[in-house]
Amino acid sequence: MRFSQRIGLSPATKLAQRESIDDELRNSLWSLLTLFYWNTYRRPGNGMYGRSDFVKGSNLQPLLYSLWLHYFKKPIDTIEEYWEYCLEKLRKHFFAAEWYEVYDFIEFIAEYGPAESKQKFVEVANSYLELENSAYRFLDGRIVEITSAEEIEEVEAALQGGGRYPGVQTHLKAALALLSDRKSPDYRNSIKESISAVESLAKQLAGSDAGTLGAVLKTLEKAKKLHPAMKNAFSSLYGYSSDADGIRHALLEESNLTKADARFMLVCCSAFINYSLEAVGA
Repeated sequence: MRFSQRIGLSPATKLAQRESIDDELRNSLWSLLTLFYWNTYRRPGNGMYGRSDFVKGSNLQPLLYSLWLHYFKKPIDTIEEYWEYCLEKLRKHFFAAEWYEVYDFIEFIAEYGPAESKQKFVEVANSYLELENSAYRFLDGRIVEITSAEEIEEVEAALQGGGRYPGVQTHLKAALALLSDRKSPDYRNSIKESISAVESLAKQLAGSDAGTLGAVLKTLEKAKKLHPAMKNAFSSLYGYSSDADGIRHALLEESNLTKADARFMLVCCSAFINYSLEAVGA
């Protein structure tokens, strides 16, 4: 996390890029298109004099004709004669496109481009989509949403509502920052911070600074009418965070926790915080 984010001057990191795409992700996706497709261009080999970098007769002609016919819906005689200018037109379109058009474009290229490039392109594209916290991935050749609007709304609502209680918002912000750090995400401590946010809220609502979360949940159940099923569900999650992979213990072995684990815990903890605040009218 950057210094400006740690001191609150830069915008807070979001759970995922949904219905948006930032410059870093757009640049990465264009670079992948360049490496896997544009750089593979081969001249037709029939030019004896002058320039010979024609689109027609090149190895990328089938892809480009498909783009103009089925994606741009334009006549193929509007394709630039030379590859240099055709590539310039494609680049201009890509960097001016709306977020959803970028995904349309890379999905189309993966589908209609050379078959030998598809599998590796999809694999590497997914790795960058994950790295840049996109809410979307390639699945069975199609771009699909893997982080819903409801999940993002739960986290954002908890961040806003938890601001009324010391510690809650701090822990949630830390969990989100650790999860979404592009250079060195820390899933273990992100989960720990998510649970700590709930502990902080529960102790304040129960008026007790001592004891485990389990004991505080029992107090909440009696004093604040917390539903037994909700208490049992979160007790199970708390047990997971306490035992699985030694999250609360300084284990030396390497963690096998994933971004999915940390995201799941952040969303669940945020939902519990929102539920608790609503249940007690806080």
